[in-house]
Formats: sequence, C-alpha cells, structure tokens
Amino acid sequence: MNAARDLGQLIGNIKEACEALQVPRASYYRFFGPDKPKKEKSRPPLALSEQEEQVILDALHSERFQDQAPAEVYATLLDDGEYLCSVRTMYRILDKHQEVKERRKHVSRAHYTKPELLATGPNQVWSWDVTKLKGPQKWTYYYLFVILDIFSRFVPGWMVAKTENASLAEQFIAETCYKQNIIEDQLIIHADRGPSMKAKLVAELMADLGITKSHSRPHNSNDNPYSEAQFKTVKYCPLFPERFGCIQDARFFGRKFFSWYNNEHKHAGISLLTPAQVHHGQAEQIIATRNKVLYEAYMKNPNRFKYNMPQHPPLPKEVWINKPSDSGNVA
Repeated sequence: MNAARDLGQLIGNIKEACEALQVPRASYYRFFGPDKPKKEKSRPPLALSEQEEQVILDALHSERFQDQAPAEVYATLLDDGEYLCSVRTMYRILDKHQEVKERRKHVSRAHYTKPELLATGPNQVWSWDVTKLKGPQKWTYYYLFVILDIFSRFVPGWMVAKTENASLAEQFIAETCYKQNIIEDQLIIHADRGPSMKAKLVAELMADLGITKSHSRPHNSNDNPYSEAQFKTVKYCPLFPERFGCIQDARFFGRKFFSWYNNEHKHAGISLLTPAQVHHGQAEQIIATRNKVLYEAYMKNPNRFKYNMPQHPPLPKEVWINKPSDSGNVA
C-alpha cells in the first residue's frame, strides 16, 4: 500500500499507480481512509442490571450462603419460594468479581528439566546404575553396580554386593574415579533417581571430587539409555544364568563378562571397536589399518565394489544423552 501511495504521488495519479502495482483501488482507499468510529455494543435485552447483580452478589456473600456452592444456594432459594437467577448466572457474577477458584488442595509437583549431556571423549560423562541379580532362592537378590563411559562404552568400574546402600555407592564411585585419575571439573556422572543415586553421601562425595551430578527425570528410562542398554547386554549374554548360586558366582560371572565386554566385544555404536580401544585412544590407528585392508581389497578387484572405494565407518565425534534436536536417541 505504501508503494502505491508513493508511486501515485510521484506520477500524480492514484488510479494508474494501483493498476501498475495490481493493487485494488477499493483496498487502497480503505487502507488510507479515515478510521470508522467503533459502534458501542448494545446491552442484551435479557441482561441483568447492575442493581440486580448486586442483589445476587449480596445474597451469595450473606452469612447464610457464604459457605455453600451456587447450586445449593439456588436450590435453597427455590425451597424458600424465591428465584434470583440460574446457577450459571451465579457463577458468571462470581467470576466477574474474581471469586471463583479451586478450593481443593492439589499436589504440587516439582518441574524436572530434561538432562542434555554431551561427551566428545572418554572420562567426560559417566552413566551409572544398579540392577538386581536373582539369588539362589526366591526373593533373594544380589546387586550389580556398573559405571559406564558413554563415549567409549568402557566399564571403568563394577561391583556385586548383597545390598544396595549409599555407603557402598560412595566407596564404589570414589575408587573408580581414583583408578581413572579423574581431576576436578572433568567429569559428569549421570544416574536415575534411585535411593543410592540421590543419597546425601554420594552427593557430598561428588562435591568433594569436583564432579557434576546429573539425574534422570522420574519414571523416564530414556534419560539413562546407555546403562539400560548395557544391562540388557549383560542379561542377554549366553552365560547369564537364571539364578546365581551365591555371591561368589555372581562376581565370577562379572569378572568374565566385563573383561570380555571391555576388551573383546566389538560394539556397533563405536564403529565395531572394543570399548577399551576407544577409551585408550587407539581408535584412529585401528580404523586407519582397517581402511588400508579395504583399499588393498579394492585395488585387487574394484569391480566387486562397483568401483566405489569402501570406507570403514568413522568413530562418532560426539555422544549425547537427550540431544536437543533429536531427543532420546542413543548414538
């Protein structure tokens, strides 16, 4: 519209300016015409007057009715042979004076922020959790504590105990951090909201070590995907028994399994490397060696590869818990 006005002033003809710019003249004059006065809405013929509304409000405020709901007031007045207005009108008048509100007490739940954690190398973000292992008899359990590095999938620490408590968790985390030479402000440890994870002893230990703590939202297993997936790998292992005969059996299984997992298991999430290879910085050299083998195979028979040089998948450069743009995916 402004362009049509400027052109019209330049050539001295609004009609030609509107035709040149394909602007309807009616729209032009309506846009730049004087503002029409707003019509006042007429009062509905059945609306209550201010005096009538005040009579109803006074009745609702009276000592007789001040603790009763409008429906009860309405029924009581009818029993007395009096009609003031409908129940809906009573609510509308009360709402107009901001006197309608929820009187029941509701549980006020805390707002939990979704954790968004990024690791670009080993010993930046650890995930830890505890799972039950069935004991020799029904309702008997042992407790498997596992810490997992989410970037390398390496297990720097694990423990089998008869109980799950804060003292054991504190000792377990402290010893694992010492073995990995963790320094202040280097590490984030993520966990769910189990009793050991939220314990005061564990929180104080992390504060003393300069470790940032992170927790999942309640009832949301997607916030701790790496530990959940790792426990599935443990329990789907062919050597995992239906029950453990004693705690020594569980610890023997743990030593065998985690040695295999760290040093032999070629993990699909880390370019078919073992967690130990990634954790100890050997990934680039191993991938380069594999690419060399692929290159030699290609040069011997390029037709087999349809003349497309095969490449080994690279190691992911970053790993997230709840990546902002693609929440909940495990790298």
